Amino acid sequence: MRLNEEVELQGRLVALVPYGAGHVPRYHQWMKSEELQKLTASEPLTLEQEYQMQRSWREDADKCTFIVLDKLRWASGLYTEEDCMVGDVNLFFTDPEDTTVAEIEIMIAGVTKLGIKKFQAKINLENTISIAMFQNFHFKEVSISDIFQEVTLWLTVDNCRRKWLLEQTNHIEEKWYSQRLEEAIGKIHLPAD
Repeated sequence: MRLNEEVELQGRLVALVPYGAGHVPRYHQWMKSEELQKLTASEPLTLEQEYQMQRSWREDADKCTFIVLDKLRWASGLYTEEDCMVGDVNLFFTDPEDTTVAEIEIMIAGVTKLGIKKFQAKINLENTISIAMFQNFHFKEVSISDIFQEVTLWLTVDNCRRKWLLEQTNHIEEKWYSQRLEEAIGKIHLPAD
């Protein structure tokens, strides 16, 4: 999604950055895990397919994704961004008639900029850890699909929940991601010709 292509969100322990081509090799390694494929209902992809998928995530208006970085490692400057990757966060805008509803894979503060009023999580029925995590975030079960072997959970963002989310995330700092890249490039000392 173009809306987040230059947005970096910094929390206390993690930073969320746009999913870029430089993240694909590590992401591709993760997705080779059969267990991870099963838990995320994903099919194995070739590296080239993974690059195509990354471009789709960047270009499509109905998807928004961030890579989650270990902020402490990243801020140290001792590790590459790829070495700091610890996960990802995805939003899918599944209803073109109602862009205030987004399917989510992990809880984030997506309420203010994107205007989300309902988060929807679809989780494999065997992934009890993820189901419990979302229930701890006050998501409520709305349906179970025997065909897809998944449960659908919703979190409606009413005014009370919106206020709570904003209070819980008021420490998050939003920056322009391209500025971060420029800062990193500025720290690189190239040998003189």
